[in-house]
Amino acid sequence: MSMVQHPATPPEAEAPTPVSREQTLRTVVQYLRVIFRSIQEHSRWVEKQCGVSAAQLWAMWELFAEPGLPVSRLSRALSVHQSTASNMLDKLEKKGLVRRERSGPDQRVVRLFLTPEGVSLLAQAPRPAQGALTDALQQLPDQTTRDLEAGLAALLAVMRVKDEKAAMHPLSEP
Repeated sequence: MSMVQHPATPPEAEAPTPVSREQTLRTVVQYLRVIFRSIQEHSRWVEKQCGVSAAQLWAMWELFAEPGLPVSRLSRALSVHQSTASNMLDKLEKKGLVRRERSGPDQRVVRLFLTPEGVSLLAQAPRPAQGALTDALQQLPDQTTRDLEAGLAALLAVMRVKDEKAAMHPLSEP
């Protein structure tokens, strides 16, 4: 890594170089590209490492932390729609990693558990459990996340084409 050499002039003596609006916009677009591609790459890496998507792996970590979790609470923990969580669980169940169980007086409530194979997969699975983006966001100061939320809300407000339903689907799932 090369070091940038700065002149001996103290920073307070130099006038800040103004950045054009176009340059700022280009930088924001580039940052968004890096974020989305990084999430995609993380998901591909997770799938290669353990055979499940990053979102599926996060769901498994949630079930490990709280065995017997109902689908509704799992979907809230993952910030996905309940039908998205159910579809994800179908795939995990077909792989023998998760099992559904109805118990108690209300047979409508389905409780979710990892199978021994699911627990074994987690023992070797990559971290962070909640995914790269959520992990990074949790590391930011509260004010930064509030500012980011406000800025993204303003951006969405002026976008002509947007998929509001996308908010409840993980980036790593089609």
